[in-house]
Amino acid sequence: MAATPKKADPASNHGQLQKCPTGIKGFDEITEGGLPKNRITLISGGTGSGKTLLGIDFLVNGVIHYKERGVFMSFEETEDEIYQDVASLNLDLRGLVSKKEICFEHVLLDRDDILEKGEFNLEGLFIRLELAIDSIGATRVVLDSIESLFAGIADPGILRLEIKRLFRWLKLKRVTAVVTGEQGQTSFTRHGLEEFISDCIILLDNRV
Repeated sequence: MAATPKKADPASNHGQLQKCPTGIKGFDEITEGGLPKNRITLISGGTGSGKTLLGIDFLVNGVIHYKERGVFMSFEETEDEIYQDVASLNLDLRGLVSKKEICFEHVLLDRDDILEKGEFNLEGLFIRLELAIDSIGATRVVLDSIESLFAGIADPGILRLEIKRLFRWLKLKRVTAVVTGEQGQTSFTRHGLEEFISDCIILLDNRV
């Protein structure tokens, strides 16, 4: 696992970048406190590297150890599928969702419908995400994954604009956000753009 936090803005907090602890043993020590607070962290890696699990850990630990509520928005797996994924890991995700400590949102995007209409608009996503954040007072957000979210966009120019728009919106909400992405052959993601507008990049690798 490699974490690459970007340099802090010297104009804020006298150059000290505030951190949001993940509660993951060893990780917060390596990153000197956790993830950049109120900023965006890209978690990149191949299939089965633990991207989704790290995001869930971040939310669960946020509730249990730091009294911070969170939103998990999935563009791939359903709520039941996620529960099955973590069933053997002693994470009471279902219980925290039922107590409204974590809000789970599954957003189904029809790629064929987007391609047929030739349009992609994030307004509906922003409304749904804002309602989820505000409904429980969440300060942590996980989006899983960015490839699935933008799978229907074929135009690279529109893709760049929409990714920048999403990241800017998350920063305006002042949440600490984790966005997962599939590692590309020559870049941290398939799109090769998120790494340049994220505040921190974490590369997960599973080798035998």
